[in-house]
Amino acid sequence: MAAEPDAFREAMARFPAGVTIVTTHDQDGTSYGFTASSVTSVSMSPPLILVCLARTANCFPMFARTEHFAVSILRPHHAELAMHFAGKHPDKFARGGFTRTGAGSTVVETALATIECSAYGRFDAGDHVVLVGQVEHLHVPDGPTEPAVYVGREFATLCTGRGACLNR
Repeated sequence: MAAEPDAFREAMARFPAGVTIVTTHDQDGTSYGFTASSVTSVSMSPPLILVCLARTANCFPMFARTEHFAVSILRPHHAELAMHFAGKHPDKFARGGFTRTGAGSTVVETALATIECSAYGRFDAGDHVVLVGQVEHLHVPDGPTEPAVYVGREFATLCTGRGACLNR
């Protein structure tokens, strides 16, 4: 017997996750994107990551056929941007704060890191699709490494040093 949806949502809300914005664009250069906390590394050789996308997302048709996508790992000050991209707004990129990479991907300009991928595979998973990407380009700037974290249905930050702490 499957778990009750509300109980499952509550259990998963207690699991801290990093926050990303995943982007792609069509042949005309129009960008599409969504917020994802279901992102993980899959393989080191070849370097693969996976991203989970809801079939109900406005951008789902584009990601269902794209041959490339980029993942921007967010910082705590990106919380408002992440919430904007989690919605169904018609022009998510109008707020600015994005740049095009040399490879042509749209990424968050001040991201903690960006990962550009070619599509490696897609797998049906209930009401989501798992998009697997082969990492083609990385940008990991110098500086602080504090990520945006989502837990308990709100954004949080991590403290580093001798003792770990979680601030909300």
